[in-house]
Amino acid sequence: MHFTLKTKPLKRADLDEFVELFRPGKRHLRKPTWSEENGQGRWRSFLFEELSKRDKLNLDIFWLKDDTLEDSESLPDPDVLADEIAEDMESALELFRTVARSVKE
Repeated sequence: MHFTLKTKPLKRADLDEFVELFRPGKRHLRKPTWSEENGQGRWRSFLFEELSKRDKLNLDIFWLKDDTLEDSESLPDPDVLADEIAEDMESALELFRTVARSVKE
């Protein structure tokens, strides 16, 4: 899922599926939505044995395939990408300015 600070900000509704499936305090009731048959399921658990086989127990785990990265036809127009990059950079610069001001105080 792709979000930007201004044009497509993360909303509470974007987290509804996660909140529903997470079940805090009721971990034993969690059910995965990912399977070999449903490769797009966004909720998946891993056994310790699976994780321990990874290099240095790396938890940087990706199992969902981003089709937009493989299909260049579905990419946004270059001007949209450029605007998103500029927007992200402006937001980062403003955050840095806020930090810089707080250090001066």
